[in-house]
Amino acid sequence: MAFNPLLVGAAAIGLTLIYASILDLRDRRVPFRTWYPMLVVAAPCTAWFYSSLIATDPGLAARLLFISGVFAACFYLFGALGLIGGADAWALIFVTLLLPAFPVQPIFNGILPGFFPFPMLVHAEVAALLAPIGIYLMNLRHGVRGPLLPRLRGYPVTAEEITDGRAFGFVMEEISLVDDKVRRRFYSFGESLGAMVRGTRLYTRELRVSPDEFTEELALIRRASPVWISYGVPFIVPITAGFLVTLVVGDSLFYLLSSL
Repeated sequence: MAFNPLLVGAAAIGLTLIYASILDLRDRRVPFRTWYPMLVVAAPCTAWFYSSLIATDPGLAARLLFISGVFAACFYLFGALGLIGGADAWALIFVTLLLPAFPVQPIFNGILPGFFPFPMLVHAEVAALLAPIGIYLMNLRHGVRGPLLPRLRGYPVTAEEITDGRAFGFVMEEISLVDDKVRRRFYSFGESLGAMVRGTRLYTRELRVSPDEFTEELALIRRASPVWISYGVPFIVPITAGFLVTLVVGDSLFYLLSSL
């Protein structure tokens, strides 16, 4: 098989996604400069791939360029509307534009150069759906008690764990004082999603980095401690998992449907 320049780009993308996932898990921030080395390495490889493909199959090259542009535009729109995080949107956009086809033959009979981003997105969604099961099993292992839905989304932590940087996520509870007594309730999924879109979620990073801006909130958290936080696995983590799985496995959904 002839060398596929996308293989070099895929390696750069994979390493960058892993690094970006670590940053997002740790700080809930992925600076845009994180993508620069990947772009420097992968963009020429993508240009090489397209130039070679245009010489042999210009129609396929045009189709890949068109569908990549449509997918990238949709991901940009999702990010602009706040439906996904900025780092998640850029990760999906860059993978779509830089890796339009499979760089190597996957296990499940991938057809080169099939459109890579679609099965990657499917695998990423599956990984995101499996994350609550992992959180629940972690809570089960540590003997955490509480309602089922919160145990699928997060776990209780102390105020010290938040301020010391040992807990990462966003606060799942509405905490207030009524007649000098702590009142608390879990936010519904809809309320939590709305807060994410509006940018009003209370993240542990904000409490740790800017305590002077959240003195009232911290006082309530210390009084109610332990409080429940959602681990809030950044979508870039499932994206990374989906990317790696797709590289190795291929389009598992197409393979499954074909088998049936």
